[in-house]
Amino acid sequence: MRIALDAMGGDFAPDNEVQGAVLAAKTLGIQSNLEVIFVGREKDILSALSKVDASGLNYSIFHTDEVVGMGDEPATVIKKKRNSSLFKGIELHADGKADAFVSAGNTGAVMTTGTLVLGRIKGVTRPTIGSFFPTVHKRPALLVDAGANIDCKPRHLYEFAIMGSIYYSKIIGVEHPKVGLLNIGEERTKGTEVILQTYELLEQSPLNFTGNVEGRDILFGEADVFVCDGFTGNIILKFAESIIGVLKAKVKQHADKGFLEKLAVGAMAPTLRKILKEFDYQEYGGVPLLGVNGVAIIGHGKSSPKAIENMILRAVDVASKNVNGLIASTLATLTIPAENT
Repeated sequence: MRIALDAMGGDFAPDNEVQGAVLAAKTLGIQSNLEVIFVGREKDILSALSKVDASGLNYSIFHTDEVVGMGDEPATVIKKKRNSSLFKGIELHADGKADAFVSAGNTGAVMTTGTLVLGRIKGVTRPTIGSFFPTVHKRPALLVDAGANIDCKPRHLYEFAIMGSIYYSKIIGVEHPKVGLLNIGEERTKGTEVILQTYELLEQSPLNFTGNVEGRDILFGEADVFVCDGFTGNIILKFAESIIGVLKAKVKQHADKGFLEKLAVGAMAPTLRKILKEFDYQEYGGVPLLGVNGVAIIGHGKSSPKAIENMILRAVDVASKNVNGLIASTLATLTIPAENT
């Protein structure tokens, strides 16, 4: 399995990328046949490799001079930065020289470049990104769209539901995941015209559609796949990312009240760490760009080595389970509404 890794993407590149690749190789073992293609400035990559024991890692380096910054406009990559690690990494995947692409770099640039260079799966009008959330149950919830498409039509939400359901089924192992439409109430008569029309489409679909769900239902796992537009999804995602920081701050405030409070917090520390770990985005291995002819995993800019490792593991998982093939074959059997619906 060949993974093209954007070695210059992210706030701590390429050190965290190199360390994450080493961790992934150790986790998968020699028999996995994992090969990481570090894409980026060779000198910087070699410097990062010199700081770790990479003896168990099968790797190669594809040198590029340019780097896509977090502040770069997505369209800039296509027009002016074709020799960047981001563009060349995706191009390697498109040319069949890598089985997947992983980046903790500019999210918008990965989505735009990935869509244009890899192309869309037949039947997909808009690729989407999905993000996992912890729930009170043993399995997580998947939110689609998590920020790729701000303004959506019913057809787009319908596609997100199909792609999200397939992705959840293959990755989590649930045969018929429950799909819920995120709304301001459970009643089918509530919501905007887009939501009302989407409800009808999902109700007639072969999906395990459970109806409308509310924001409070996400962490309680009332559905497996939560469908919404990217504007709503990204707000929820960013809110969720703040939970760990807020909880840690509140715990510290409580411990600072006195000696007895500090003892109580200390006694609970192991349990608290386990609970907070479930809210850590680094444990979920980035978000997939669903709907493109390839496997592109997008991570947080501040991704740690552990997060990079999980992104690589997720890429291997998605590629080996042929998620894209199933999305294509499923869409081919459905009567999909017109794009202006």
